[in-house]
Amino acid sequence: MDTAKLCSEMVKIKTENPPGDTRDCAEFVGDFLESIGIPVSYTYGPDGRTNVYSRDQTGDLLLLGHMDVVPALADGWNHPPYSGFIDETYVHGRGAADMKGGCAAILSALSAVQEKGAEIPVSVALVCDEEGGGRYGTRQLLAEKIIHPCDCLIAEPTPEHAPCIGQKGVFRFTVNFTGEPGHSSLFPQFGTSAIMQAADFLSWISTLHEREYPLSPQLEEVIAHSCAVAQEIYGGDFSSVFRRIAYNPGIIEGGERENIVAQQCSLVMDMRLPWGVSRKDIEEEIVSHLPANAGFRMKTAADASMTEPDSFLVKTVCSCIGDAYGIACRPMAQWAASDARALRLAGFRAVEYGPGELKTMHAVNERVRIDQLNTAAEIYTAVMEKYGERR
Repeated sequence: MDTAKLCSEMVKIKTENPPGDTRDCAEFVGDFLESIGIPVSYTYGPDGRTNVYSRDQTGDLLLLGHMDVVPALADGWNHPPYSGFIDETYVHGRGAADMKGGCAAILSALSAVQEKGAEIPVSVALVCDEEGGGRYGTRQLLAEKIIHPCDCLIAEPTPEHAPCIGQKGVFRFTVNFTGEPGHSSLFPQFGTSAIMQAADFLSWISTLHEREYPLSPQLEEVIAHSCAVAQEIYGGDFSSVFRRIAYNPGIIEGGERENIVAQQCSLVMDMRLPWGVSRKDIEEEIVSHLPANAGFRMKTAADASMTEPDSFLVKTVCSCIGDAYGIACRPMAQWAASDARALRLAGFRAVEYGPGELKTMHAVNERVRIDQLNTAAEIYTAVMEKYGERR
């Protein structure tokens, strides 16, 4: 099976999210799976949001990927973002790394296993809405009880030699500050500025980043390895990224005009929570530092999560990666989030491992190495065979 060609064909099918229209790509995937003897079904959401999954969802292992991609402007690309251009080394284009390369490797591996005619206890699902938060993708499949708790291998791009077994938590919220308007020439003696309330709050929020939280010896080992892997790829010190609260005031809007003490100011915040801190504790502390008349609304909240390093899933994936590359493979954690978070909350054991040039994800000239695509397909095949042997 030509995994690079599969990846290229999927890249050519535009699936930007928004709007998240994956109909054509889902049909491409569905036709391929049906052609190798795997019956499929679909779910349909608004604006063409389509999921495709194997009709048999009784496998001990679920292979999961997402077909949607972030938008891409044509400016600056060496090859048009939806060309799926293939050269001697790479498949180029939006989604090649995140994560149509991983989806192609899944399909290629399933084809290889089907050709062997072995009974493999594996299910598959490719979803439409990971980049948009998952409401119409994995979360819909969970809500409709289409997929069921089991081991799950997600083909998200990761370092070649290190699968990701955990993610930091997420805490997103909005705050609406209300001040007492007045003439700007009298401030700060008279009037209360909603903008200054927001500024004071942000000053306090920054102190949360100074804290570090205790970890178990097992978790400390994973985090230390994660820091080393990330530093090798990106450079810089990643210790605070993994061990501390990250915060980003993504949107702030306020004020009526420059000569009025601001009556309104709104803030939208994204925070990432490390292991060792509860999102409930953080919420209580945040609310306690807001003015009494501020309006707080939580958008998304989840604690940091991790699949047990000594689970069969993690050991199997690490073993197959190690065999493919001739190394001693160790898992790492991730500073961002993915569908793995929702799956763990629903009772799944989830691990991420997939191909892709990590520095090009969501960037101009996104790409995936062809040799990495092929190796990922071989690893997925080996993992499936291990699950077959287990039965």
